[in-house]
Amino acid sequence: MMPTNEFVEVRNGGYYVVGSRIGLDVVFYALRRGYSADKIFESFPSIGSLAKVHGTITFIVEHPVEVEAYLKDQDRIFEEIKAAHPMPADMIERFERAKKEMSGKLA
Repeated sequence: MMPTNEFVEVRNGGYYVVGSRIGLDVVFYALRRGYSADKIFESFPSIGSLAKVHGTITFIVEHPVEVEAYLKDQDRIFEEIKAAHPMPADMIERFERAKKEMSGKLA
């Protein structure tokens, strides 16, 4: 299990920015796309503060192996759920549309 710090906590089996509903994966993938801390906070103000964004980034940088393993595990779990419970075509379409809109929000 990955450690936590004052900016990253474990809830319901997932890692989140403390006091928010923003997952560690959201910050990770935004960083991977080249977004600055300011842009991440601008895109996801419910994180609460720019300091929390910086703290989460520090956590990601300090634990690269653990974060990668966690994200791969999350992908595996998602694929297992999809295989066990196929979504109707209209739901897949809505999901893909929401994903595109979220990508646009980060653009």
